[in-house]
Amino acid sequence: MGRLYEAYIDLKFLLNRGYRKSSALEFVTNHYRLPAEGRYFLARCVFPDSWIIGVYGKLVRTAGDAILGVDGFNVLITLESLLDGIAIRCEDSLIRDIKYQKKYKVNERTWEVLRLMVRSIKLVGPREVAVFYGKSVPKSGQVKKATQELLEELSISGRVELVKSPDFELKKFEYVATADTGIIEKVSYVVDLVDIASMLVGIRPIEFKVALRIFDEKLK
Repeated sequence: MGRLYEAYIDLKFLLNRGYRKSSALEFVTNHYRLPAEGRYFLARCVFPDSWIIGVYGKLVRTAGDAILGVDGFNVLITLESLLDGIAIRCEDSLIRDIKYQKKYKVNERTWEVLRLMVRSIKLVGPREVAVFYGKSVPKSGQVKKATQELLEELSISGRVELVKSPDFELKKFEYVATADTGIIEKVSYVVDLVDIASMLVGIRPIEFKVALRIFDEKLK
């Protein structure tokens, strides 16, 4: 076992003992002198068992007759990681990226992942969808316009909004598509659009235990 695996064991113990994640993570990663890559992996993918059980109870694959709120840029970033083969299914079974990327950057693949996201929404089958994008992101207006056009093309009833804080808006919904823990803890149901998209494109995320082994080997 390498440094990362040892850090994981210690972090998991502390989280299950009720320590705050930020404090436990700082203590453990400093103790094992982990580089930024290892720290971010643990931060994104490791959770106390109580959280994991709670998320399992919220995960659904259909939205029934509900309105689905979508964390637009959160989903797009993770979809790009999926297509790159580096998205990870974390301990709580949600798929996340591990790129340290605070804001989404519109690029030549944006329109491809947008279509994939909207196709996945179609499979979830909500009565309506509300897609939120942070308005501070460059070219977010173009992304909004393209998303609205795709919803109309696929006959999905809904709206697309540019807002100051997508998190604030999404916490008002019962069903939400996101991997953001701050939103998840406030809503009743969570849809993992990236998991659905993975079946559409035939690309599976890296399972947590496999990712842990890979990163542990890299950091030895």
